[in-house]
Amino acid sequence: MSMIVDLKEEGDDDLLVQLPPTNFSAVENNYIYRSGIHHPSNFTFLQPLSLRSIIYLCTEPYPEENIELLRSNNIKLYPFGMDGTRMHQLCQRTSEIIMDGLRVITDERNHLILVHCKRGKHQTDCVVECLRKLQNWCLDVVVEEEFKHFAGAKWRETDLKILDVQILFEYFKYLL
Repeated sequence: MSMIVDLKEEGDDDLLVQLPPTNFSAVENNYIYRSGIHHPSNFTFLQPLSLRSIIYLCTEPYPEENIELLRSNNIKLYPFGMDGTRMHQLCQRTSEIIMDGLRVITDERNHLILVHCKRGKHQTDCVVECLRKLQNWCLDVVVEEEFKHFAGAKWRETDLKILDVQILFEYFKYLL
């Protein structure tokens, strides 16, 4: 995890520490980002990004201190409760959540956007991997760049079922 340290003002000995959320990374040309859930210690890092939207992929309620960050920075929250323990079962609800997430991500009015789940791994990986497939990325590259990089040793081959052609077919039907 990287950390950015800046002096508050020239000649001031106080430091402003900018700590990114877990698994923070740019997904696409610095207008789509991904991460784990942010905490108050990450706010100074996130504020200069000028986010317009956040996609939240957990079933738990969004933390109150994060809601205050959204309010004070005029950021729209898109909560999509995706159960990270059941994603491998690829039910209709999971497909709908992914398609809804892709609609939000691909709508430029929502950029700059942050996509995140609790740790920035499984749910976030699944949405980003479908975005990559829409962009015609090779499956091997998607697995290396998204799953193995962010989930590390905890990546699950069963999560690859999310790349079901049906999800992408439904999304393309939506675009027409």
